[in-house]
Amino acid sequence: QGCTQKYIVKNYFYYYLFKFSAALGEEIFYITFLPFTYWNIDHSVSRRMIIIWSIVMYVGQVSKDILKWPRPLSPPVVKLEMRTDAEYGMPSTHAMAATAISFSFLIATVNQYKYPFEAGLIAAFVFSTLVCLSRLYTGMHTVLDVIGGALISAVLLVLLYPAWDTIDHLLLTSPFCPLLSIVVPLVLCYNYPKLDYYSPTRGDTTTVLGAGAGATVGFWLNNQYAMPAYTSENFPLGFPLITGKIVMVVLARFFLGIFVVLLTRRLMKRVVLGMLGYRYKFSIGDLEARRRLEVEVPYKFITYSSVGFSATVLVPLLHELLGLM
Repeated sequence: QGCTQKYIVKNYFYYYLFKFSAALGEEIFYITFLPFTYWNIDHSVSRRMIIIWSIVMYVGQVSKDILKWPRPLSPPVVKLEMRTDAEYGMPSTHAMAATAISFSFLIATVNQYKYPFEAGLIAAFVFSTLVCLSRLYTGMHTVLDVIGGALISAVLLVLLYPAWDTIDHLLLTSPFCPLLSIVVPLVLCYNYPKLDYYSPTRGDTTTVLGAGAGATVGFWLNNQYAMPAYTSENFPLGFPLITGKIVMVVLARFFLGIFVVLLTRRLMKRVVLGMLGYRYKFSIGDLEARRRLEVEVPYKFITYSSVGFSATVLVPLLHELLGLM
């Protein structure tokens, strides 16, 4: 473990296709696509996707550390990733997230916007299939891991769909929403299943729940205090003729928003790690110290809840200030 197996790439098309597809199930995709949906498509769609994503990822990560099914042996497989190799394999959270995000997007938009349902279904299927196949190609999962992840995600979608509107209403209107949005994820993170060795699953789970908590508090604040909102009137997605002005607004919103989000993440990481380092007497570069429960959970939760809050509250305010609403 820790040694990368040497390999020769014989088909660069498949290699780059599946390396790219694997990235669609990682943080780089979440931190771009989910905010993009919020800033440029629809608030309600984004809210539903973020809640489903948070629940699905938590269930998947916890299931891994309860089931403790090993990843494929190498050899015979060649593993193209090493960071997640310390995690257990079943279920594939890449497969779960891809299935949840693609099909929740389809379900949330199909009745609101004018596009062929068949085209949306094909797009969702292709997206989730590419991510699932990438886990096989990179040697990180077995076929059973991938199928299990996709099926668990599908079952959760079916179970949660009837309660979508109720959950959404409560998140926007309940006076207890901010408190519960912070306390419940924190309790889940601090009571995460314990392993005999360190695994990045707890930290990744804390990242997801933290981002979801910050975004949920932002949703509530926006609704309570009538904060700036992106509406279909000023940005239709029906898909009409796309003008140059619309493209420029989309790009301006996106790049400005991503800059603020990444800046928030960078600043909060330094501030929170600095405070925790002072409290627990360790240097910021001490990786072992950062893996301790009392450090990892608050560090990642505060950092990524700030990211979620920034994306849903600070960025829209900045967009309005600059005339991008």
